[in-house]
Amino acid sequence: MGRIQPGIQPVVPQASLPAAAAPATAERPRLIYFYDSTSGKCRKTEGFLAQVLQRRRNHETFDLVRVAVDLRPELAERFRIEVVPTLLVVEGRRIRRRIVDPHGSRDLELGLADWLR
Repeated sequence: MGRIQPGIQPVVPQASLPAAAAPATAERPRLIYFYDSTSGKCRKTEGFLAQVLQRRRNHETFDLVRVAVDLRPELAERFRIEVVPTLLVVEGRRIRRRIVDPHGSRDLELGLADWLR
């Protein structure tokens, strides 16, 4: 599986994103966390994500959606998820950031820096 580096992704047509990517509010981006429910690495990443959001008091920054790729493979395919864990920041039905296989809190902080306080 190929790795996609964090960064701004190309514009995706609105009609191509499922309802999970629709904005929950006009102001809060959606953070979609793709994981495998049997993966220890994914559980670690979820812990790192919690640390980043708690440390910087950003609990309300994102609407967090967790997607288990083993239970929802069609969503993983639709969003072109090749590696788990992967996080997507979606604003206005557009993917603004893709963070693939973060290796700790620092990777997450760097990837989410544009939205964190």
